[in-house]
Amino acid sequence: MVDHALIAAVAAVVREGSFERAARALFITPSAVSQRVRLLEERIGTVLIVRGQPCVATEVGARLCRHAEFVGMLEAELRRDLPALASADPVPDGGRPTLRIAVNADSLGTWFIDAMARVTQADTALLDIVVDDQEHTAEWLRRGRVLAAVTALATPVAGCRLHRLGSLRYVATASPSFASRWFAPGLSAATLRRAPALRFDRKDRLQEQWVRRQVRRDLDLPSHWLPSTHAFVDAALAGIGWCMNPLPLVQTHLDSGRLVELIPGRTLDVPLYWQCSRLPVPTLDRLTAAVVAAAGRALG
Repeated sequence: MVDHALIAAVAAVVREGSFERAARALFITPSAVSQRVRLLEERIGTVLIVRGQPCVATEVGARLCRHAEFVGMLEAELRRDLPALASADPVPDGGRPTLRIAVNADSLGTWFIDAMARVTQADTALLDIVVDDQEHTAEWLRRGRVLAAVTALATPVAGCRLHRLGSLRYVATASPSFASRWFAPGLSAATLRRAPALRFDRKDRLQEQWVRRQVRRDLDLPSHWLPSTHAFVDAALAGIGWCMNPLPLVQTHLDSGRLVELIPGRTLDVPLYWQCSRLPVPTLDRLTAAVVAAAGRALG
């Protein structure tokens, strides 16, 4: 058996990003953290942490971090069920368990905070949210870097349970002045090739998907790059570009006329799913229930 204290040291370095911060979290010295990590690497025979700013886990290190998260959750459940144990040792080595989750930015900006609030009100676990495009969050699960993910993948990842959450509706929006400037002749392949679009990052394909549905062809869109869900709305209001915005974020702006749909009624629905590990951990079950409930209230 591998000493749990050694695995906890690796997990702390990855979670905190450095040996110094991990030492503070574990209430030991940085040299002790370094010794524990080095000893485990020697026993396993491979590098577990890529030293840097921040430190990140290798593939093997990520699997050990996932194991540490499960152990932490099980220990938290034991303390929850046995108050006498909690009072005798209120802060276990490594602190409270942390659940690492991958979520797309637009879910985080619209409905996911509701799920976080509900689970943190009833649970001591901490949440570590990784943001990635919904088409790519499942890869975090496959690599063992997260315990659960909001994803567009409708096929269960090996070892995971799948819950359909509903669809997040997007609308192609722009300010009235922007629409008048760039789309006065009408929306067409020619006008779309000239009008600046907003893109979240190089993984963001929502604008391209919507354009393909309207003009039945792929286009190279001139784009501003803006990696922020709420800044997308602000940039559209400011007339910087047109973009696909989640309907819950822009409904009031559409109602007031501060934003307009490029083609009224031509929305884009993105189905979302919750995938989480099948291991029987009550903390993860409670998180799943909160996520499914929050999505049920917010998504169509």
